[in-house]
Amino acid sequence: EVQLVESGGGLVQPGGSLRLSCAASGFAFRSYTMSWVRHVPGKGLEWISGINTGGGSTFYADSVKGRYTISRDNAKNTLYLQMNSLKPEDTAVYSCAKGIDSDYVYEYDYWGQGTQVAVSS
Repeated sequence: EVQLVESGGGLVQPGGSLRLSCAASGFAFRSYTMSWVRHVPGKGLEWISGINTGGGSTFYADSVKGRYTISRDNAKNTLYLQMNSLKPEDTAVYSCAKGIDSDYVYEYDYWGQGTQVAVSS
C-alpha cells in the first residue's frame, strides 16, 4: 500500500521559510518521479514542483520558481521541499505526490493527506 506522510507545515510570517518532508513507503521510491502539489479550497490542486528519480533534474511552477527547492533522499525514502520568501498566497495544504512512472513528473497517481502551511503576519 502506497503511503505518503507529510510534515513540517505551520504558521509563518511573510518572508519566512519552512521545510516540508514527505516519508514514503509501500513502493520503490527511487524508481518514481515525485512532486509536490498544493490545495487551496475553491482553487483545486496545483502542481508546484517535481523531481526525477535520481534527484538531478528539478522542475517548478512559475509561482514558486526561485523561492522553493525540491530534493529527495532515496536512501531514506524521503522527499523535501525548502520554501523561502513565503507569501500569503502560498497558504495551502501541501502534499507530496508519487509520479506515474520513472520519467514524467507532471502526472501522479497517489498523494498524501498533506500538511497545512499558513503565511500571515
